[in-house]
Amino acid sequence: MSEPVKLRAHNQAHCKDCSLAPLCLPLSLNLEDMDALDEIVKRGRPLKKGEFLFRQGDTFDSVYAVRSGALKTFNLSDGGEEQLTGFHLPSELVGLSGMDTETHPVSAQALETTSVCEIPFDRLDELALQLPQLRRQLMRVMSREIRDDQQMMLLLSKKTADERIATFLVNLSARFRARGFSANQFRLSMSRNEIGNYLGLAVETVSRVFTRFQQNELIAAEGKEIHILDPIQLCALAGGSIDG
Repeated sequence: MSEPVKLRAHNQAHCKDCSLAPLCLPLSLNLEDMDALDEIVKRGRPLKKGEFLFRQGDTFDSVYAVRSGALKTFNLSDGGEEQLTGFHLPSELVGLSGMDTETHPVSAQALETTSVCEIPFDRLDELALQLPQLRRQLMRVMSREIRDDQQMMLLLSKKTADERIATFLVNLSARFRARGFSANQFRLSMSRNEIGNYLGLAVETVSRVFTRFQQNELIAAEGKEIHILDPIQLCALAGGSIDG
């Protein structure tokens, strides 16, 4: 069983040179403030697929910004079963949920080779007091997490299997688009089983829905490669629109 990876300072690209800065914590910071944030960021070797960034119950002392790759977060039931709570893409923060109890309530594990920026929370907290723009961005990130949790509860309580998977694909599409990637062609870093776990569906149901979407020419799928053929209809099935 792999142990959580401890990051060390490493000579890599700085915040101001990172293409993800407009989506990450440096959003709205000027160059001087960005340098101040960069001073506290630790960067280390990439995590290999399956390696843990942190485990459920570990002491909370840092938050992490995904730089490349993808992570899944999950908690373990008393019976040792995984319940996935999220998938995290580049520029997204991981670990904030441990702030109130000072222990991580979930584990974070790499779905593929993944690099992160570690931000010690005590130093981030101090810096946020000095930089109002950084404090506001932190609040926006936490607000987004709350909204995502609410949307997930709605998704699991009201939608059919087709609607859940359509919503999942539309959400991923929007996140890839925001990062400058294709909104209609992308690779899933997670397995069908992990998608089912996250959406509360059996893996067989996930496979049937993907097959049905292909038969209806909503998507083309080959392995983990996804091509959205009819984004308008897929969004309609998800209960939204392209703009929404």
